[in-house]
Amino acid sequence: MKKKVLLLVLLVFALLISCAKKPEQKAGTYVARVGKTIITQEDVEKEFKGLPPQIQKVFDGKEGMERFVDELVKKEMLYQEAQKRGLENDPEFKKKLDEFKKLNLISALLEKEIEDKVKIGDKEARSYYDSHKEEFMTNNQIRASHILVRTEEEANSVLGEIKKGADFAKLAQARSIDTGSAKNGGDLGYFSRGQMVPEFEGAAFKLKVGEVSKPVKTQYGYHIIKVTEKKEGKPIEFEKIKDLVIQKLTAEKQKEVFDSYIEGLKKKYDTEIRKEAINTPSGQGQTQ
Repeated sequence: MKKKVLLLVLLVFALLISCAKKPEQKAGTYVARVGKTIITQEDVEKEFKGLPPQIQKVFDGKEGMERFVDELVKKEMLYQEAQKRGLENDPEFKKKLDEFKKLNLISALLEKEIEDKVKIGDKEARSYYDSHKEEFMTNNQIRASHILVRTEEEANSVLGEIKKGADFAKLAQARSIDTGSAKNGGDLGYFSRGQMVPEFEGAAFKLKVGEVSKPVKTQYGYHIIKVTEKKEGKPIEFEKIKDLVIQKLTAEKQKEVFDSYIEGLKKKYDTEIRKEAINTPSGQGQTQ
């Protein structure tokens, strides 16, 4: 009788030890374990597919995948150690987690309300290309002069003088704060797309030869631009830049939809910005 009881106790004890050591069961091929956490082949493939293509190349071949699994084991060990130390209850960690959650929720909202609603197809891209071929010219260059002043009021004054017949070059010499080009009557020479700041370039390339722009604001001040010559190149074939056109139109359309969505939210939420209470962060803007 005592032998049977002892045998039963030993059997129960063995089962308890077995249950204590047995890792959590998980569907998929078992490739690694950290404590009770199992890493399956499916886990490995999922993690691997989430890597950027250039990083995936680092783990090419069987040996590469073995190193990758080793990295996953390291990650799991670090995660479990952080949990044991109670770092997830650290106030600073919780603050970062809240911020991460906020950013991801915003991203999910924008994806649903903006990205999913903006789809630019080949037909729309082709239509834009056909009506804006000047944007896709090879070696397309213009020669322009400009008069740069500090304020919009000065720019309008200069423009008024030009409209009344004043000589552009002489005004540039007398009024432009860009001393380098002013001595040459405002002449900037030839330039292609991508060589000037976007605001200046966008305005200049839309002008016809001899045409003068309205005041154009950039980080340098206000410009009055005059195109003096153009060298037209050949348009790049549509198929070669189709993806670029789609990206450009998608970005522009998404901005329009975003701006409209924000305006709608402004009507929905009661907001207030007290500009008088806003201060510059300490140290910002100080010079040595």
